[in-house]
Amino acid sequence: MDEICERYAGVKARVEDAARASGRKPTAVRLVAVSKFHPPVALARLADCGQRDFGESRAQEGCAKIAAVPDPALEWHFLGPLQRNKARLVAGRFHWLHSLEDLQTADTLCRHLAASNARLRVLIEVNVAADPRKHGIASADLFPFLEAYSARPRIGLDLVGLMTLAPHGGSEIAVRTAFARLRELACASRQAFGLPGFNELSMGMSDDYPWAIAEGATIVRVGRALFGERGAIPVADTQAP
Repeated sequence: MDEICERYAGVKARVEDAARASGRKPTAVRLVAVSKFHPPVALARLADCGQRDFGESRAQEGCAKIAAVPDPALEWHFLGPLQRNKARLVAGRFHWLHSLEDLQTADTLCRHLAASNARLRVLIEVNVAADPRKHGIASADLFPFLEAYSARPRIGLDLVGLMTLAPHGGSEIAVRTAFARLRELACASRQAFGLPGFNELSMGMSDDYPWAIAEGATIVRVGRALFGERGAIPVADTQAP
């Protein structure tokens, strides 16, 4: 487990160095430890090292880990595509959702958030690379989506920014171009819709997070560089808590 703390120190230093190189304070970039398929004991050890933000992509697995590591100082991020029938598991347990891509899910989340008197910070996932294998709305659909989203209040949801995944196996130029495009879309959205607090850019993972920070990322999602390779047997995701 000491290896986890060593990896954490190395990743944290690279994040801070990249933030400084982009003219920002080291605290301007939030490091999310992507803990899916890793056991709760590894999460607890990383939390002991000082990590506070953890990301999960499967609702039931994430809820089980939240229950297993009941530290109120931790913030939990839901990263994967969210099915409407799993919205009840995310609302009231997770603090962030990085993958909003349809209005029906937003409405369902609002109902569950109202029932638990909770709030959820939300980012819209944009498929900047237009990769048919990836989730997220098309770049051209972002403004119509925001117009429809803003047409009425959605109590409990705080819309705070955008998220994207880099092109798989892309060159530095291709990856940075995608990240720069997301930054441009966020800036244009703020201007067009006057969105308060719409400042978060969730982009960059283990292989490309320094490039993401250089292009303005405020959140990077790092798994392998912190935890190492995933185990051969994933954590069970068979029962709701």
